Amino acid sequence: MRVLIVGAGVAGLSAARGLALAGHDVEVYEAAPELRTEGGSISIWPATVGVLREFRVDLDGAGRRLEAMVSLSPRGRRLGTIDLTAVERAFDGLPALHIARRELVERLADGVPVRYGHEITEVDPDRAEIVFADGTTARGDLLVGADGRRSVVRRALGGGEARLNGWVTWQAFTALPADIVDAGRTVLVSNGRSLGSIAPAGHGRALWWFDLRAKPGSRFWGDAPDILDRLRARFGRWPDPFPAVLEHAETAAFHPHHLHRVPSTWGRGPTTLLGDAVHTMPPAMAMGAAQAVEDAWALSRTPDDPRAYERARTKTVRRVARMVATEMPSRQGPLTGLVPDARSGKSYVKWLRSATDYL
Repeated sequence: MRVLIVGAGVAGLSAARGLALAGHDVEVYEAAPELRTEGGSISIWPATVGVLREFRVDLDGAGRRLEAMVSLSPRGRRLGTIDLTAVERAFDGLPALHIARRELVERLADGVPVRYGHEITEVDPDRAEIVFADGTTARGDLLVGADGRRSVVRRALGGGEARLNGWVTWQAFTALPADIVDAGRTVLVSNGRSLGSIAPAGHGRALWWFDLRAKPGSRFWGDAPDILDRLRARFGRWPDPFPAVLEHAETAAFHPHHLHRVPSTWGRGPTTLLGDAVHTMPPAMAMGAAQAVEDAWALSRTPDDPRAYERARTKTVRRVARMVATEMPSRQGPLTGLVPDARSGKSYVKWLRSATDYL
């Protein structure tokens, strides 16, 4: 089959690798002039690691293997620890990794021919045909829209826009503190209204972030020049490492949280969607990239029947989207300390199994 993929992000590059390995002629078109490497870092869970290995993505030395998630109260009391090495054992040795988005897309793009600078202005879903800004066209046997939340392909299919859910993330990389950057543990603090977290991303860096409620026009919305002062005022008394990280921070990136309604099927004829183009979800439980990679794996198994791929994925994607939409990590707060660590670990394994079709 001749497969046209629109978008060279995590979803599109994963699909390109999976479909090419399945023997198909794959063409990837990206509107940007070069590989888009912006963004923070991404947690990839055991099933995602399994798919990436199956797609022959070189993960040697990638990011940082995660060994534990430690929850603290806003006053620094340890509430609980999820042993991610036990989770790894439960998934036959497949680890959890935290990796900078730049590093992930660079590894996914290795060996994948991408045609950059190809902006698409029109899409004919029924003919699997795309029209570029210069007036040229391309047509395939299968058209895959992997062009993100503002997907051109989704609009051509009549899909609705993603909506804001009232939460935002502020985040940035940091090279300190060393005991976090060089370790394999993620630290989380929640007061039931907001979440702070810091996780190692490998290569001497960690990502810190805060998830909190904010609406357009409010004091934590948009690129306010004094945003770091506002974050310090709100979170500067939280336990280490947050005061030190905020004290040395020079910048922070703003990301509003969006949600898509996930339909039963999301394509038409020889055209389908995957990743954020069809199921944008908040980053609260680190599931966006995982579901995009699983989409690519599922599609690579039945590219001649895109409706079968969509039906196979709908149940799991809807379950994940519903859970993530609750922004549960930010809402839990001190209640986390009421659950024994062993029980939390078993619950996390159960959650990860429910969030995958691969394992």
